[in-house]
Amino acid sequence: MATNHSQQATTSHQQALSGPQKLADAYAFCQKMVRNHYENFPVASFILPQKLRQPISVIYAFARTADDFADEGDWDAETRLTKLKEYDDYLDAIANDETIEHPIFIALADVIEKHNLPLPLFHDLITAFRLDVTKTRFSDIDDVWQYCRYSANPVGRLLLHLMGTDSEINLQQSDAICSALQLINFLQDIEQDFTENNRIYLPQADLKTCNVNETHFQEKRSDEAFFRLIQQQIHHAREKMLFGKPLGRAVGGRFGFQLRLMINGGLRVLELLEKQQNDLFSRPRLSKRDWFRMVLRAL
Repeated sequence: MATNHSQQATTSHQQALSGPQKLADAYAFCQKMVRNHYENFPVASFILPQKLRQPISVIYAFARTADDFADEGDWDAETRLTKLKEYDDYLDAIANDETIEHPIFIALADVIEKHNLPLPLFHDLITAFRLDVTKTRFSDIDDVWQYCRYSANPVGRLLLHLMGTDSEINLQQSDAICSALQLINFLQDIEQDFTENNRIYLPQADLKTCNVNETHFQEKRSDEAFFRLIQQQIHHAREKMLFGKPLGRAVGGRFGFQLRLMINGGLRVLELLEKQQNDLFSRPRLSKRDWFRMVLRAL
């Protein structure tokens, strides 16, 4: 849990990292968090290059705990926003070379320094979690993509920076892949997002065009109108994914393989969503056969 960084920041970032054991403990804290959580996020994948696993575990720990501030527990909105503000303050402390005692941020400061990672990308993630607290409806698809710019795209960009493959075209294609994967995730979690958090990530403009209203979500109504809405979102996601797909070949090695696996997985989920007729609120499940095909395609 974050505490007020102003009570902890005293001298310099270099002094904070002067104790090797403190830094080692901070990294161990983050890696333990990765081991204790399963996510659709390439945090501890054996496929990833070994050199990436430690920094990715730190980025994950940062994002996981901030996400929990936005969604978990029984806090009111003001408390959630206060906790997220503390994380923003910790990032500012890193920028100002101030001492930090929080283990996640001790490790994160080291990762940012070693890999020259852009600090604004971490602020962007906090912006997304803040939106999760304050925003439950999205006006049109551009509004959804704007949310993805903060919630999903920074992760892909950070991975490219870690790999040293952050050319402009690679960053653009990564943004497209991450946004597509985010929308695919929304399509798989329509019921959960609505019942647990009163969120509808599908664009209100598309709801109106397809003659869908919130009764569809309340009653889990899988009619022709809702089918058209889902098909429209599938089109949005597939268009983004196909734009970004060349990145899977542009990036080599084990990271490229992991990326191609994620792309093929996303496209396969879209195919399964496209075929759903009776229960449009159910979550598609990838079979062993699907995984086998995805691995072959990624290879």
